[in-house]
Amino acid sequence: MEKTTTSEKILKIIGLGIFLIIAIFPIYWLLVTSFKPAKDSVTIPIQYWPKNFTFENYAAVWSTTDFPVFFKNSLIVAVTAGILTVILAIFAGYSLSRFKFKGKNITLLLFLVTQMIPIVVLIVPLFILFRNLGLIDTLYSLIISYTIISVPFCTVMIIGFFKRIPNAIEESAMVDGCSRVEALFRVVVPVMLPGIVATFVFAFISAWNEYFFSLMFINSEAVKTIPVGINMFIQKVDVNWGRMTAAGAIALVPAVILFVFIQKYLVQGLTAGAVKG
Repeated sequence: MEKTTTSEKILKIIGLGIFLIIAIFPIYWLLVTSFKPAKDSVTIPIQYWPKNFTFENYAAVWSTTDFPVFFKNSLIVAVTAGILTVILAIFAGYSLSRFKFKGKNITLLLFLVTQMIPIVVLIVPLFILFRNLGLIDTLYSLIISYTIISVPFCTVMIIGFFKRIPNAIEESAMVDGCSRVEALFRVVVPVMLPGIVATFVFAFISAWNEYFFSLMFINSEAVKTIPVGINMFIQKVDVNWGRMTAAGAIALVPAVILFVFIQKYLVQGLTAGAVKG
């Protein structure tokens, strides 16, 4: 193996440093702006750190707007879609990884092809379907849409975790009296917990951040989610940057908490899935 020279190390450090700045700066600016009074958000020269530090924007967003309703709706939609996606992906992934049947390869190919279809193409047919079912302007339309969108990729993702678990484990459980479903949930699923957590996080974040479906399927303020509801801070002639960035910062909290508590499982799960594909 070739040894890395000092100049190569320096270039790598510089490259990683630039990447880190590009990745973190938008979040830094979001947080800094959220702690500025309205008049300081657009001042020249630019304030890279708040001169008049205030929590006014956070208090106003949470107490004088419908943002708590949007937050609750996003939480309901993202958690429900994440759980449904994981359940469906477990059954689909288990079937595709353990059984041989006609059309298996074509099914896998179709799952991958769905990831290449732009989401906007699905909006019109889904809108017509939900309108006929009376689901427009309800959270059900979003939960169903996000589950449908996430299941194919999560299934492909979770197949890699199933392939890491020897068949002998569940066969032993079935010899001891378990049915196949019992062996799946009592023996296999606990072993692949990191993979399940990684799959849930992917589905949760996808639903939490999604914008187009929420924009097209939801009209009432009472059922709006954060990505659409946050538009209320854009007025005809002005944008309330302080409150908008405060709302954005609050919207980051669930994802950050999720990552902090499950980062161990998330890294293990994503790494394991990457190895087996």
